[in-house]
Amino acid sequence: MRSLRLLQGMVLVCILLVPILIFLFLKGFGTNTYDIPVYYENGVDNPFLECPVADTSQHYIPEFAFTNQDGNQVGRAEMEGKLTIVDFFFTSCPSICPKMSSEMERVNDMFRNEERVRIFSISIDPSYDSPEVLKEYADKHKAESGKWDFLTGGVQETYELAQCGFLIPAEDGLGIPDDFVHSDKFILIDELGRIRGYYSGTSREDVDLLMLETKVLLHAGK
Repeated sequence: MRSLRLLQGMVLVCILLVPILIFLFLKGFGTNTYDIPVYYENGVDNPFLECPVADTSQHYIPEFAFTNQDGNQVGRAEMEGKLTIVDFFFTSCPSICPKMSSEMERVNDMFRNEERVRIFSISIDPSYDSPEVLKEYADKHKAESGKWDFLTGGVQETYELAQCGFLIPAEDGLGIPDDFVHSDKFILIDELGRIRGYYSGTSREDVDLLMLETKVLLHAGK
Protein backbone atom coordinates (compact mmCIF):
# COMPACT_ATOMS: atom_id res chain seq x y z
CA MET A 1 0.00 0.00 0.00
CA ARG A 2 2.81 2.33 0.92
CA SER A 3 4.61 1.61 -2.35
CA LEU A 4 1.41 2.33 -4.27
CA ARG A 5 1.08 5.73 -2.57
CA LEU A 6 4.75 6.43 -3.34
CA LEU A 7 4.22 5.56 -6.99
CA GLN A 8 1.10 7.73 -7.17
CA GLY A 9 3.04 10.61 -5.59
CA MET A 10 5.84 10.30 -8.11
CA VAL A 11 3.34 10.27 -10.99
CA LEU A 12 1.68 13.40 -9.60
CA VAL A 13 5.05 15.18 -9.32
CA CYS A 14 5.90 14.26 -12.91
CA ILE A 15 2.53 15.57 -14.11
CA LEU A 16 3.08 18.86 -12.28
CA LEU A 17 6.59 19.19 -13.68
CA VAL A 18 5.56 18.81 -17.34
CA PRO A 19 4.13 22.34 -17.81
CA ILE A 20 7.10 23.83 -15.98
CA LEU A 21 9.57 22.02 -18.23
CA ILE A 22 7.62 23.06 -21.33
CA PHE A 23 7.64 26.69 -20.16
CA LEU A 24 11.37 26.63 -19.51
CA PHE A 25 12.04 25.05 -22.92
CA LEU A 26 9.92 27.59 -24.76
CA LYS A 27 11.43 30.46 -22.81
CA GLY A 28 14.94 29.30 -23.69
CA PHE A 29 14.00 28.65 -27.31
CA GLY A 30 12.49 32.09 -27.59
CA THR A 31 15.79 33.75 -26.71
CA ASN A 32 17.63 32.00 -29.55
CA THR A 33 18.33 34.03 -32.67
CA TYR A 34 18.91 32.95 -36.26
CA ASP A 35 22.06 34.82 -37.17
CA ILE A 36 22.24 36.00 -40.78
CA PRO A 37 25.59 37.70 -41.43
CA VAL A 38 26.12 41.14 -42.87
CA TYR A 39 28.81 40.85 -45.53
CA TYR A 40 31.71 43.28 -45.97
CA GLU A 41 31.16 45.33 -42.83
CA ASN A 42 34.77 46.47 -43.05
CA GLY A 43 34.78 47.15 -46.77
CA VAL A 44 36.07 44.96 -49.60
CA ASP A 45 39.55 44.30 -50.91
CA ASN A 46 39.07 44.85 -54.65
CA PRO A 47 38.68 41.10 -55.27
CA PHE A 48 38.79 41.24 -59.08
CA LEU A 49 41.39 44.05 -59.32
CA GLU A 50 39.03 46.06 -61.52
CA CYS A 51 37.23 48.12 -58.92
CA PRO A 52 38.02 51.46 -57.26
CA VAL A 53 40.00 51.15 -54.05
CA ALA A 54 37.45 50.62 -51.31
CA ASP A 55 37.45 52.16 -47.87
CA THR A 56 37.02 50.19 -44.66
CA SER A 57 33.35 51.03 -44.09
CA GLN A 58 30.26 48.93 -44.73
CA HIS A 59 29.82 47.96 -48.39
CA TYR A 60 26.49 48.86 -49.98
CA ILE A 61 25.12 48.09 -53.43
CA PRO A 62 25.90 51.20 -55.56
CA GLU A 63 23.46 53.29 -57.57
CA PHE A 64 22.40 51.88 -60.94
CA ALA A 65 19.38 52.00 -63.25
CA PHE A 66 18.80 49.49 -66.05
CA THR A 67 15.90 48.76 -68.41
CA ASN A 68 13.48 45.96 -67.55
CA GLN A 69 11.42 43.66 -69.77
CA ASP A 70 8.68 46.28 -70.11
CA GLY A 71 11.06 49.08 -71.06
CA ASN A 72 10.98 50.77 -67.63
CA GLN A 73 13.98 52.02 -65.67
CA VAL A 74 14.56 49.87 -62.59
CA GLY A 75 17.53 49.77 -60.24
CA ARG A 76 18.94 50.70 -56.87
CA ALA A 77 16.13 53.11 -56.03
CA GLU A 78 13.56 50.30 -56.28
CA MET A 79 15.57 48.18 -53.82
CA GLU A 80 15.26 50.74 -51.05
CA GLY A 81 13.28 49.43 -48.09
CA LYS A 82 12.85 45.98 -49.64
CA LEU A 83 14.62 42.63 -49.66
CA THR A 84 16.00 42.03 -53.14
CA ILE A 85 17.19 38.71 -54.54
CA VAL A 86 19.59 39.17 -57.46
CA ASP A 87 21.24 36.93 -60.02
CA PHE A 88 23.26 37.50 -63.20
CA PHE A 89 22.40 35.42 -66.26
CA PHE A 90 21.84 35.66 -70.03
CA THR A 91 19.02 34.26 -72.12
CA SER A 92 21.21 32.31 -74.57
CA CYS A 93 23.21 30.65 -71.80
CA PRO A 94 23.78 27.00 -72.72
CA SER A 95 24.76 25.75 -69.26
CA ILE A 96 23.62 26.83 -65.79
CA CYS A 97 21.14 29.63 -66.56
CA PRO A 98 18.09 27.44 -67.30
CA LYS A 99 18.51 25.72 -63.94
CA MET A 100 19.02 29.04 -62.18
CA SER A 101 15.92 30.55 -63.78
CA SER A 102 13.89 27.48 -62.86
CA GLU A 103 15.00 27.79 -59.23
CA MET A 104 14.33 31.54 -59.24
CA GLU A 105 10.83 30.72 -60.45
CA ARG A 106 10.36 28.81 -57.20
CA VAL A 107 11.53 31.88 -55.26
CA ASN A 108 9.12 34.04 -57.23
CA ASP A 109 6.25 31.67 -56.44
CA MET A 110 7.14 31.75 -52.75
CA PHE A 111 7.13 35.55 -52.48
CA ARG A 112 4.68 36.45 -55.25
CA ASN A 113 2.31 38.15 -52.80
CA GLU A 114 4.99 39.65 -50.52
CA GLU A 115 5.39 43.29 -51.53
CA ARG A 116 8.58 43.67 -49.51
CA VAL A 117 10.47 41.19 -51.72
CA ARG A 118 11.72 41.89 -55.26
CA ILE A 119 13.80 39.86 -57.70
CA PHE A 120 16.31 41.20 -60.23
CA SER A 121 17.79 38.99 -62.94
CA ILE A 122 20.48 41.04 -64.67
CA SER A 123 21.73 40.10 -68.14
CA ILE A 124 25.48 39.91 -68.72
CA ASP A 125 24.84 39.90 -72.49
CA PRO A 126 23.08 43.24 -72.94
CA SER A 127 24.08 43.43 -76.59
CA TYR A 128 21.69 40.56 -77.33
CA ASP A 129 19.28 40.68 -74.40
CA SER A 130 17.09 43.58 -75.42
CA PRO A 131 13.91 44.36 -73.45
CA GLU A 132 11.96 42.45 -76.10
CA VAL A 133 14.13 39.34 -75.68
CA LEU A 134 13.87 39.64 -71.90
CA LYS A 135 10.09 40.02 -72.12
CA GLU A 136 9.78 36.71 -73.94
CA TYR A 137 12.07 35.06 -71.39
CA ALA A 138 10.16 36.63 -68.48
CA ASP A 139 6.83 35.38 -69.83
CA LYS A 140 8.29 31.90 -70.11
CA HIS A 141 9.05 31.99 -66.37
CA LYS A 142 5.77 33.65 -65.32
CA ALA A 143 7.57 36.80 -64.20
CA GLU A 144 5.80 40.13 -63.80
CA SER A 145 7.75 43.37 -63.84
CA GLY A 146 7.68 45.08 -60.48
CA LYS A 147 8.09 41.72 -58.75
CA TRP A 148 10.63 39.87 -60.90
CA ASP A 149 12.46 42.26 -63.21
CA PHE A 150 14.78 41.11 -65.98
CA LEU A 151 17.27 43.92 -66.52
CA THR A 152 19.61 45.00 -69.29
CA GLY A 153 22.07 47.90 -69.25
CA GLY A 154 25.32 49.08 -70.74
CA VAL A 155 28.06 46.48 -71.08
CA GLN A 156 30.63 48.30 -68.96
CA GLU A 157 28.07 49.31 -66.35
CA THR A 158 26.81 45.72 -66.10
CA TYR A 159 30.22 44.20 -65.50
CA GLU A 160 31.24 46.90 -63.04
CA LEU A 161 28.02 46.30 -61.13
CA ALA A 162 28.59 42.53 -61.00
CA GLN A 163 32.25 42.73 -60.00
CA CYS A 164 32.34 45.83 -57.81
CA GLY A 165 28.77 46.08 -56.56
CA PHE A 166 27.64 42.50 -55.98
CA LEU A 167 31.22 41.21 -55.78
CA ILE A 168 30.87 38.21 -58.06
CA PRO A 169 32.96 37.17 -61.09
CA ALA A 170 31.75 38.07 -64.58
CA GLU A 171 33.50 38.07 -67.95
CA ASP A 172 32.16 39.21 -71.32
CA GLY A 173 31.94 36.43 -73.89
CA LEU A 174 31.76 38.97 -76.74
CA GLY A 175 28.69 37.30 -78.19
CA ILE A 176 29.89 33.70 -77.90
CA PRO A 177 27.63 31.94 -75.35
CA ASP A 178 30.25 29.39 -74.25
CA ASP A 179 32.76 32.17 -73.52
CA PHE A 180 30.68 34.12 -71.01
CA VAL A 181 31.70 33.69 -67.39
CA HIS A 182 29.30 34.44 -64.55
CA SER A 183 28.45 33.24 -61.08
CA ASP A 184 25.67 30.80 -60.25
CA LYS A 185 24.94 32.72 -57.04
CA PHE A 186 21.66 34.19 -55.92
CA ILE A 187 22.47 37.22 -53.76
CA LEU A 188 20.23 38.36 -50.91
CA ILE A 189 20.26 42.13 -50.32
CA ASP A 190 18.58 43.70 -47.31
CA GLU A 191 16.49 46.87 -47.20
CA LEU A 192 19.59 48.98 -46.55
CA GLY A 193 21.44 47.66 -49.60
CA ARG A 194 23.79 45.34 -47.70
CA ILE A 195 24.67 41.85 -48.92
CA ARG A 196 23.30 39.22 -46.52
CA GLY A 197 23.99 35.96 -48.33
CA TYR A 198 25.19 34.08 -51.41
CA TYR A 199 23.41 30.88 -52.47
CA SER A 200 23.99 28.54 -55.40
CA GLY A 201 21.15 28.97 -57.87
CA THR A 202 21.75 25.46 -59.17
CA SER A 203 21.24 23.83 -55.76
CA ARG A 204 17.69 23.21 -54.56
CA GLU A 205 18.96 22.99 -50.99
CA ASP A 206 20.75 26.34 -51.24
CA VAL A 207 17.68 27.98 -52.74
CA ASP A 208 15.55 26.54 -49.92
CA LEU A 209 18.00 28.16 -47.48
CA LEU A 210 17.71 31.45 -49.35
CA MET A 211 13.93 31.39 -49.02
CA LEU A 212 14.18 30.54 -45.32
CA GLU A 213 16.63 33.37 -44.61
CA THR A 214 14.52 35.80 -46.63
CA LYS A 215 11.57 34.92 -44.41
CA VAL A 216 13.72 35.43 -41.30
CA LEU A 217 14.73 38.91 -42.47
CA LEU A 218 11.10 39.70 -43.32
CA HIS A 219 10.04 38.71 -39.83
CA ALA A 220 12.88 40.71 -38.27
CA GLY A 221 11.80 43.78 -40.22
CA LYS A 222 8.21 43.73 -38.95
